[in-house]
Amino acid sequence: MWIAWNTAVEWAVALGVFVVVVRRATHPWVRATSTGAKELAAVLLLYALWQYVDTLTFRQVHGAETHGWWVWDIERWMHLPREQSVQHLVLPYPWVVQFFNGYYAIVHGPALIITLVWLFTRHREHYPRIRNCVVIVTALCLLIRLFPVAPPRLIDGLGFVDTGFLYHQSVYGNGANGISSLLAAMPSVHVAWAAIVTLAVVTATTSKWRWLVVAHFVLTVLAVTVTANHWWLDGIVAVLLLWFAVVVQRLRPARVVPPPAVAVDQLVA
Repeated sequence: MWIAWNTAVEWAVALGVFVVVVRRATHPWVRATSTGAKELAAVLLLYALWQYVDTLTFRQVHGAETHGWWVWDIERWMHLPREQSVQHLVLPYPWVVQFFNGYYAIVHGPALIITLVWLFTRHREHYPRIRNCVVIVTALCLLIRLFPVAPPRLIDGLGFVDTGFLYHQSVYGNGANGISSLLAAMPSVHVAWAAIVTLAVVTATTSKWRWLVVAHFVLTVLAVTVTANHWWLDGIVAVLLLWFAVVVQRLRPARVVPPPAVAVDQLVA
């Protein structure tokens, strides 16, 4: 389902070579394409780093369960509601559980990609800020994930159910499958990316329908909780990382990626 990190690097290098080769090209279509190729290469490199770090976090298992218990104790100190209460509300309804299993496994990546493409093509002035937020937040998530933390479903004695395993929808398989790491609960990249998508849509357009994107954020939070793949604190830290990225963007305004100065008649000429 997901390409390997080394394949992503190869594609990024190929795109980088293309950008270098055509940087002095005079044809309008080629110049317009090189801008998108440059951005795609940067995204692929970030993806490759994410994939590679996931392989490292999967190998780091010492202390993961202890750290998971630390998160549980911190949540009790913060008087947060227990995740089990949300999970147990939906467990009697298999179709609801399977829906959230699928939402957890499938939606987060495509939603972010679609949002970035939409910004790049329709709201170019907002694209650099959101792109930089993705880079900053994801990089910080990867750094924190080097510190292994077991998710709720792997903590014995708390009553959590591994819903992915229960309905044969687990993205983890017999270890780490695709881009998922078993012991990288903190922070939740799913919640971080959903928050970025929500921020992008709400700030980039004035449509009255833009607030519907909040449903994606809410469903993501419910998905990571119902499936017992993340703690509440994982999502809270993810949102705080996005807040930090936004503050950094305000301190140093992002450079606008210029739209290609290409007329329609030039492209079809």
